[in-house]
Amino acid sequence: MYKAIIRPLLFSFQPETSHHLALKSMRFFMRIPGVRALIKSIFKHESPINLMGLTFPNRVGLAAGFDKNAEYYQELGALGFGFVEIGTVTPKAQPGNPQPRLFRLPADGGLINRMGFNNDGLDAVVNRLKNRPSGLIVGGNIGKNKITPNEDAVSDYLKGVDALYPYVDYFTVNVSSPNTPGLRELQEKAPLTNLLKQVRDRVNELGGNRPVLLKIAPDMGEGQLDDIADIVLELQLDGVIATNTTISREGLKTPNVDAMGAGGLSGAPVKVASTEVVRYLAKRANKKFVIIASGGIFTAEDAQEKIAAGADLVQVYTGFIYEGPSMIKQIARGLS
Repeated sequence: MYKAIIRPLLFSFQPETSHHLALKSMRFFMRIPGVRALIKSIFKHESPINLMGLTFPNRVGLAAGFDKNAEYYQELGALGFGFVEIGTVTPKAQPGNPQPRLFRLPADGGLINRMGFNNDGLDAVVNRLKNRPSGLIVGGNIGKNKITPNEDAVSDYLKGVDALYPYVDYFTVNVSSPNTPGLRELQEKAPLTNLLKQVRDRVNELGGNRPVLLKIAPDMGEGQLDDIADIVLELQLDGVIATNTTISREGLKTPNVDAMGAGGLSGAPVKVASTEVVRYLAKRANKKFVIIASGGIFTAEDAQEKIAAGADLVQVYTGFIYEGPSMIKQIARGLS
């Protein structure tokens, strides 16, 4: 039904319009008495796994960026996700980059986005998380405001920790989006070590029972990945999310892709690079920290490939848009 009816309808609209239409429609239908419980019973698949002090109902999560403002995480959780990551959230609300800023590449099974951390800010997100239900693991993906210079970036990330600590189960430090000018410079060893140490210390000050993960780009060489592994091990962080979007356009079938402009490419085109990063980090760190794989996961076989490479959990985004909700249960079953 999704691929035959719903997806063609959604794909007839501009991508950002269809995204909001789909989420608002989902919320409308799930507010009908009994519908949410019915959907949950259809899509639910539990195969619990304990990692980082948390019990995940299954290994399949929703990547950050889909529910930036924590508006729909409860409805998305009813579709069978083992965890949902909200954000990226910045201290102050910001509109992001000018539209159009989201583009489909159906011939490649991909998306290009240059959203630019558009979000409602910490205060609004916290208010939406205050009444979150039990039983759903929610991660908080934190970033810095566009106007904040890199030398002051730590302050923005610490504000994210302070505000979200009571309401999320883990933190993801995002320094890998290509859509905020200069952000990826924070992936260099010295500034990254300083940032992550201060985030980890602040989490410890607040109680210490929130795992901290780092989300990295797929466009790193082995030397940079060695630095990442060393930093994560040295600071005793809990894990890495591999990976964010790529700036590469190599091998795409979609015509005139350059006309779409800058942005991060996700979906099937990043699958191989993401898997290689997972494999390298897993071998380099000898499985001493958790790896959440993200990038090009459309099927249970795709997810199994990530697990075989060394991942512990997986996250989906672009595959969810192309394949629909049924993929969540199929992947969760495949990884049971």
